[in-house]
Amino acid sequence: MNLRVTKIFDFETAHALWGYDGKCANIHGHSYKLTVSISGALIQDNQAVKNGMIIDFSDLKKIVKSTVIDHFDHALLVNGYTPHAKYAEVEGGFSKIHLCSYQPTCENMLAEMVTILQDALPLGILLKYAKLQETATSFAEWYESDN
Repeated sequence: MNLRVTKIFDFETAHALWGYDGKCANIHGHSYKLTVSISGALIQDNQAVKNGMIIDFSDLKKIVKSTVIDHFDHALLVNGYTPHAKYAEVEGGFSKIHLCSYQPTCENMLAEMVTILQDALPLGILLKYAKLQETATSFAEWYESDN
């Protein structure tokens, strides 16, 4: 039997949108929520320590934390193809500035996270849904069925 399980993660990230025509052109931050839903076969083996699970929630947490959350949490994301790249060169400055190959919008950030997670999940575990919530009322969603 295939089922889905979901886990939600919180982290803080700052970004600036080069060329944007509003306040978000300035460096600012958000308290993000990342929702990850995966599917896989339910383990039906009374001898298995993970019997009755698709994946142990703690194992899913380790994967998402080590591949996504640790990368984005308390980082400044800027488009590396713009003058914002100069922030990464500040002598003695910030230690966690990521020069993205994209405009660091919520949508593009989620697209990168999805790619990372698809590569990191164990064989037989599929990413089905991901949601990156930037504010209480604004978010981007990815559905495996749309792709």
